[in-house]
Amino acid sequence: MATFKRVFFFIIVNVLVMATISIILSVLGVGRYVDAYGLNIPKLVAFCLVWGMSGAFISLLISRWMVKRMMGIQLIDPNAASGAEREVYEMVRRLSTAAGIPMPEVGIYDSPELNAFATGPTKKRSLVAVSTGLLEAMNRSEVEGVIGHEVSHIANGDMVTMTLIQGVVNAFAMFLSRVISFAVSRFVNEDLEFIVRFVLTLVLDILFTILGSIVVCYFSRIREYKADRDSAKIAGRDKMIAALRRLQANMDAPVDNRGDAIASFKISGKKKFLLFATHPPLEDRIAALENANL
Repeated sequence: MATFKRVFFFIIVNVLVMATISIILSVLGVGRYVDAYGLNIPKLVAFCLVWGMSGAFISLLISRWMVKRMMGIQLIDPNAASGAEREVYEMVRRLSTAAGIPMPEVGIYDSPELNAFATGPTKKRSLVAVSTGLLEAMNRSEVEGVIGHEVSHIANGDMVTMTLIQGVVNAFAMFLSRVISFAVSRFVNEDLEFIVRFVLTLVLDILFTILGSIVVCYFSRIREYKADRDSAKIAGRDKMIAALRRLQANMDAPVDNRGDAIASFKISGKKKFLLFATHPPLEDRIAALENANL
């Protein structure tokens, strides 16, 4: 049932994205970038920007709605909450005030992973969610360090920043693949020109998207260091370091793959290969915090 739900939302999101982009391209009249004179560069640039940026921003706009359903997040009602839920809500409220942002929605999702994340299209429409696994494994101070980190992501506007970076990378990858495939197709028989351009564009789209993800992951790692520092400022350096050490001691904890789309906004990641990792190694984050001049 959970797998069906993820597939369903994936299809809905992609249909929405494709329909929106098709309408925009039609209105702008840039859908056809190859004409009788060859490659129309201005139309190609517009085409790639629309596809690259629109997909990223549509995903951002619906991120809070989508992740609630994909992760099964239960929002905390401050009027009815008690115990651990009440503590989490009050932590978010206090740290949000310290960071100077409006109160986000606060939720808990049932998962054995030790993680938390923030998402949402704006500071006024954001969400902080914490896993049950994290609440069970961490003490109050460590949880506060984690929440300070997620609140800092919202305060820094990281969701919008990463969306812009992803959109630009997408557009650049599309532009390069189409220019190269068009140039190569001019050297083959005219009967094969279209199929060569089509296949090569597909292959290069995949290749440049993979290479582009290295750039996106690099900026994501920089953003993690800053969120750690800002959490140390509003929650306390000792609490943030303690949280990272707890994560380091639980590196073998399960990973919840339901939230792959928001992996870069979680407190930690598990990828071993640094170039494609959204988070720096925990030991590097701890060392950076210990040596930071706050």
